[in-house]
Amino acid sequence: MAHWGVLEKSDLLSQLRIDRGADRVPRRRTRLYLVLAAAVLLLGGGLWFGVLRAGPPVVQTAVARAASQGAGAGSVLDASGYVTARRQATVSAKITGKVTEVLIEEGQRVREGAVLARLDDTEAQAQLGLTRAQLVAARSQLAEVRAQLVQAEQDHTRQKELYDRKLIAPQALDAALAQRDMLRARLAATEEQVKVAQQSQSVAQVQLDNTVIRAPFSGVVIAKSAQPGEMISPISAGGGFTRTGIGTIVDMDSLEIQVDVNESYINRVTPGQPVEATLNAYPDWKIPGEVIAIIPTADRSKATVKVRVAMEQKDARIVPDMGVRVSFMEEGPKTGADAPPPLKGVLVPASGIVQRDGKSVVFAIDGDKARLRGVAPGQTMGELRLVDGIAVGTRIVREPPAEMNDGSRVTIKK
Repeated sequence: MAHWGVLEKSDLLSQLRIDRGADRVPRRRTRLYLVLAAAVLLLGGGLWFGVLRAGPPVVQTAVARAASQGAGAGSVLDASGYVTARRQATVSAKITGKVTEVLIEEGQRVREGAVLARLDDTEAQAQLGLTRAQLVAARSQLAEVRAQLVQAEQDHTRQKELYDRKLIAPQALDAALAQRDMLRARLAATEEQVKVAQQSQSVAQVQLDNTVIRAPFSGVVIAKSAQPGEMISPISAGGGFTRTGIGTIVDMDSLEIQVDVNESYINRVTPGQPVEATLNAYPDWKIPGEVIAIIPTADRSKATVKVRVAMEQKDARIVPDMGVRVSFMEEGPKTGADAPPPLKGVLVPASGIVQRDGKSVVFAIDGDKARLRGVAPGQTMGELRLVDGIAVGTRIVREPPAEMNDGSRVTIKK
């Protein structure tokens, strides 16, 4: 019995052992799944990276611009200044009154004589009505005096006839004559009263017209200073409760540039000299112009002389008080037999010209594609180069990459 008990215990212990062979199959499957997942991730990452690499390159562009004979002329002087308006006015009223209506907003374009605002006209209307009544009364008196004078003239004529026939005394004729002369004088006075009444009516009409504020010239409203209900006066009333203007209007056709030139270099500037202006807001936009005049006075504190410059282009992007950089160029091209031949071609950045198959080419933007264009390079003008083969206004790629070909897709950098 003891032996049987030992065997039974050993069998029980053998049944409690863990079979390692049965666990090998799931572990191998798990490793296989991990390897497959890693391979899928690597393949997806490679595809994603390849798609990114295959996307269109981001490029910068430039516009081919016309080449003039003066393009090769260098700048003899650079100076900074501001855009100013020769015609700019803060519009106010001629009288003190309460604003009842404002008809302007910033940025609005107005014509000369357009109504900008209205003031309370109650008193002006009443005064005009009074003067009209006075004029009517004066004209009525004038008609009455004229009728009396006609009667007096007739009475005097009859009295003179009777006196000539010795039928009345001299006193009667004298009385008729005095009555006629008195009415003549009264008629003259009444006529003057009518004129005074007419002038009073004109003054009242002017006062009524002064309640309507109009634009002194055509331009653009750049500031709105008053609101309905506020008081406005042509002079400052103090305290900050009375406005002195309705708004400010600028004549955009009168814009020009004023530049402060160091007095040590003012000898390089002459009236009529060509210039090239560059607005700080649009550094790639070159605006041609010329010197209007050199203002004959110097600023002692800054040692500068003010120069007025006219711009040959009028554009809505140019607004007053913009900062501007002005390059004073050499004198224009010569005329006659000594004049150099006109430049042929357009100006493009030199970095946009590359070599393809031994030829000079540029890549012109056509929608979202770059089109190869063969060009004939000419002289170099700073960072620009004169080329022949493309039209003015063509947008080309700056520094095209080596892998760019005809028809390559591109993304333009803004």
